[in-house]
Amino acid sequence: MGTIGIFVDRQTLSYSKKLSMLMRFREVAESLGHRPYFIFPVELKKIVKLDGLLIRSRTDPLNVSYVAARMATLHGIPVIDNPEAIRVCSDKVNMYLHLMQAKVPIPRTELLVRKEIVPSDARDCFERLGSPVVLKEPSTSYSNRVKKVHRVEDFLQTAHAYLKMADELVVQEYIESEEDWRIGVLNGRFLFASRYVLPRESDQEQAVDSEEIPYYGIEMMREDEVPGGAIDLAIHACKVVGSGLFSVDIKERKGNMYVIEVNDNPSLESGEEEFYPDISERIIVELLG
Repeated sequence: MGTIGIFVDRQTLSYSKKLSMLMRFREVAESLGHRPYFIFPVELKKIVKLDGLLIRSRTDPLNVSYVAARMATLHGIPVIDNPEAIRVCSDKVNMYLHLMQAKVPIPRTELLVRKEIVPSDARDCFERLGSPVVLKEPSTSYSNRVKKVHRVEDFLQTAHAYLKMADELVVQEYIESEEDWRIGVLNGRFLFASRYVLPRESDQEQAVDSEEIPYYGIEMMREDEVPGGAIDLAIHACKVVGSGLFSVDIKERKGNMYVIEVNDNPSLESGEEEFYPDISERIIVELLG
């Protein structure tokens, strides 16, 4: 049995659903005989005394959560999520390069540097990828700074706005999907499944306020309700990115599956445990064995 640190911050604790899930992790860890503690950003020095670290605050190489992950790794302490997974998933350019090198099916994707954001290159993008195209700022999360554009003028305006935050942009073909799947994966094994659905109009503003994916809700699905191809593709994409806890966004169109992105440190407050009641236990067991 060991000591588990659950790394949190004020934002993590500000939503009742997130807090409930944190308490569930603590309860499960205790039921397995472990000693769980919440670790806050001002308590980084406590990490070296842990047997395992579970990060449940927003991950980004510029956030203190990354420092916590790095500290754990340097001291040989198992951590979910590990620094490498954070680095790859927090930079969409890095993530797509990994996926493209491994020939994971994704929408046709191009990476543009600042000098290529000119009218002629924008027109070339539309010719190669079709219209509309999707522009992404590499550090985007929760679908922020992701925009579908139809015209060269909109392309340039959006690209220049995103270039204030990055030196390189992601440009992708737009795929009108029939289904949008969200598959959870834990160290190369299926964890949960859900799909994105348009929420009721009254819930759309709430979805933005609660930092869920804007304008989309999540509907949990049983494993046997999801195409096996989506699950296999999600597991493959995660192995390309690294080890840890991930969710994978997949679009399905005419029987074809496309990975849209791989996310580390996925939220688990949308009913995952109702459909998959062993989620917390599997994560704790994976962390400490």
